[in-house]
This record gives sequence, C-alpha cells and structure tokens, in this order.
Amino acid sequence: MADGAAGAGPVVGDDGVARCPWGAGDPVNLRYHDSEWGRRVSGEAAHLERLTLEAFQSGLSWLTILNKREHFRAAFAGFDADTVAAYDDRDVERLMADAGIVRNRRKVDAAIANARATVALREHGGLEAFIWSFRPEPGPAPLTTADVPTTSPESLALSRALKKAGFAHVGPTTMYALMEAIGLVDDHLAGCHRRGTA
Repeated sequence: MADGAAGAGPVVGDDGVARCPWGAGDPVNLRYHDSEWGRRVSGEAAHLERLTLEAFQSGLSWLTILNKREHFRAAFAGFDADTVAAYDDRDVERLMADAGIVRNRRKVDAAIANARATVALREHGGLEAFIWSFRPEPGPAPLTTADVPTTSPESLALSRALKKAGFAHVGPTTMYALMEAIGLVDDHLAGCHRRGTA
C-alpha cells in the first residue's frame, strides 16, 4: 500500500494515534488501516476476495476499491469460488453492466478464471495454504514509505506459481500488495500503532 507521500513517516491523526500516511486521511482508508490491513484472514473465500480486489485495484486507487467493496461482494457471490467458477457469458455481461464494480473485461475474466483455479487448487491443499507457503521471514520495520518495497522475491515466486496454477492478473506487484493486506508481510511503519500486529 504505497498511497502515501514518498519518504513520509507515520502521521499522527486528530485522535493522537500514529498511522501509516495512507491510513491517516480518508475515514474509509483509516478504518481499513486500523481494522484490517496487515491482519491475517481465514478461509478460501476471504483469500479469494483479497486476491480479486487487489487484481481489480491495479492501476486504480485502493480507496476506489474499498468504496465499491460491498458491490464486489454482491457481484461475486461473496467470493464463493464454486459459484463464481460457474459464471458464464451472461454473468460476464451482467458484471460488465454493473456500475457498482470496476467494469474491466480483462479483470472480470480474470476473477472468474481465478475462482476456477481456486477450486482446482483444493486438490493441493487449497488457496489459503498455497498463498501462505510463500510467507517470508519477517524483515525490519520500514521507517518511511520510501522503505516499503513494491515487490519481493516471495511475491515474484507466488506470482509465478499462481500463474502456473491457472490464475490471471496476479503479477508480482499485485501479489506483494496481497501479501501486505493479509499479513504475510508487516509493512506498517515503525511508530505506526498497528506495527507488529500482523
């Protein structure tokens, strides 16, 4: 999550709490930063949701995705992999007409392909275990946003492995953002009140 100013350190809000810069402004970002980003999620649907939302975010602001999140959940059946895997051309057209989500045909197609790949991955331990098998050793706390990488050897390896398993729109930068979001890496800045809670 690199929406903060380059090289900025934690920002103390009106409530006296220090946060990563991107989480200190808009109330939607603040809630997501304080209650979810960097915390482990559990279950296939939760992991498929984060993977799907990160893919849709590519090229857009994360705030756009957060503001559309409930629409995404409705459009993609709560990210139930079996349901989404069964989507057909009519469902694609329905999604492309849904102004509540990001209407990008490649990303919609990828979301369906990824649900199908998620179902297939159950034979090999499932999506959650697969993603978590790429967890790196904890690194030092970043001091400023300039210290936060956008990729890592592990995100590159995860990207390659997911593509081999039939996933789409899972590049190393997108996978690094996923790893941050679900707590595989803790990129809360040193001094942020959420640092160390992953």
